[in-house]
Amino acid sequence: MEAKAQINTTNPDAIIYNTEELGFTVLGGIRIDGLDRLRVTLKIEVINRKIKHYLNNPELAGLAIRHNIDLYNDVQVEKLIRKTAERLETGISGIAKAVAELTNQLELHRLQKIEEQDKKPDTRKPLTENERKAATSFLQQEDLLERTNEAIGKSGVIGEELNRLLMYLIFTSRKREHPLHIISLGNSGSGKTYLQEKVGGLIPEEDKLEITVLSENAFYYFGQRELQHKLIMIEDLDGAENVLYPLRELQSKKRISKTVAHKDTRGNTKTVSLTVEGPVSVAGCTTKESIYEDNANRSFLIYLDESPEQDEKIMAYQRRASAGITDKEAEQEIKQLLQNTQRILKNTTVRNPFAEMLKIPQEVFKPRRTNSHYLQFVEAITFYHQYQREEKADKETGEIFIETTIEDIETANTLIKEILLRKSDELNTACRRYFEYLKAFLKTENKTAFTAREVRQELRINHNNQKRYMLQLLYNNYIKKSTGTKAKGYQYEVVSMEEYETLKNSISSVLDAILDSLKQQKTNGCPASGLNSSQAVHRQNEPLKVSNSKGNSKKFKSSSEEASDQINETGFRKKP
Repeated sequence: MEAKAQINTTNPDAIIYNTEELGFTVLGGIRIDGLDRLRVTLKIEVINRKIKHYLNNPELAGLAIRHNIDLYNDVQVEKLIRKTAERLETGISGIAKAVAELTNQLELHRLQKIEEQDKKPDTRKPLTENERKAATSFLQQEDLLERTNEAIGKSGVIGEELNRLLMYLIFTSRKREHPLHIISLGNSGSGKTYLQEKVGGLIPEEDKLEITVLSENAFYYFGQRELQHKLIMIEDLDGAENVLYPLRELQSKKRISKTVAHKDTRGNTKTVSLTVEGPVSVAGCTTKESIYEDNANRSFLIYLDESPEQDEKIMAYQRRASAGITDKEAEQEIKQLLQNTQRILKNTTVRNPFAEMLKIPQEVFKPRRTNSHYLQFVEAITFYHQYQREEKADKETGEIFIETTIEDIETANTLIKEILLRKSDELNTACRRYFEYLKAFLKTENKTAFTAREVRQELRINHNNQKRYMLQLLYNNYIKKSTGTKAKGYQYEVVSMEEYETLKNSISSVLDAILDSLKQQKTNGCPASGLNSSQAVHRQNEPLKVSNSKGNSKKFKSSSEEASDQINETGFRKKP
């Protein structure tokens, strides 16, 4: 039995089907949608010129017919067959058989493409045995967070020791049912996008989505589960202004839906529901802290270090890179290792037996949402230590989980104090930084009163920015007018030089008091609530040994703590 000819789809825009005598080319390919029609543009020509009929009539061998046709339209097909037979002087039955076989194969090809389109491609990178062992060994080492922070630095992230570790842990939380979100704040050119891009580079490609600009309805047209447990990185929130509302809903409700009108193949208009499910972790950068307040309330806010010391670190790295003495290969190896550690983290349930005893300071604005963020951040640290924690099983449900330790809470308190401080401050971060620079300047000059002009000249700050900061400070009663007139200018006084230190001490005292209470209970052998409700089923490794809170504070120095050491990026410092 003679084998049937098969279509050649090597070039999807020029599908070829050849019989012994004729050649068919589907110009432009076929549309995948609309199964009720099969409209194609066919080119039919003679390919076998050795047949006696064509040898005797060489002019026929060069002929070709091009025709646009719906192969499901019987009338059009019949006309095409007759026209081809007449023009090329070939048998009707042979052409009819070839067209029918071509139609069948195009149908099968289209159904196959639809099936491939519906399949979700597995983009996860398979790890070798050595890669898996190296990643597991990394996650099982003592002082894991300190080692992770060092690895982040070796991957090419310069400075920002606290911010980079905080961001990495928040990116890691994307694998959990309640991910965290982060917004990087700072002046233009301060390195917000750079930090997000470099730390985001430590997350596997298959687990993140990098966005520059989105159209208004873009989020609704992702696959239903295409974004689940993904990290969405937005280069500048200005570029995503049109999608801030669905983005907020995706953060809060973990799903978004939209009903649209859709016309079916019969011309009937029907409503179709588009649903996209989360959860997702969202990261973004902006210079406009107040404009994106609704999104900021759902996120951790970090302000980048703009100190002269950080400038010098970055410029020194740039010089080494330009001189060709940075080890790019070593940076890439560290980056690959951290990506692999992310790949082997499992979506493990975390329980915090100390949760009922944890409280946030009363000074924090919007305490309900902030309290939730605090507890989730503690759980994120536990989640990252899953290869060092004892797995337990719930006696009633059989659910396997790991538990938070006091060391996790201690580490979380160290990393989150700066975040809680910002969420407790009436001033936005930029204004607060200016105010702290101002107070440092007055202490250095031993002054109690000042004019806007002398401060602006000394700190070399933009006039419009200073005007905005001064109005905010006056409105919130942080400074007051002491003497002067509108025509000659005013002199101002700071109402309280110690208010920020008082706020910081208040927040630290609440967190430290609870931590000390937990440690005291542990020393006295008093179990936290819920510790007796489970039984151990497997021990993977010993818990991480974490240094005390004072040690942690020395490791991670926040940008606001450095404000008392220097004035601004211009290099102004307090006089000795």
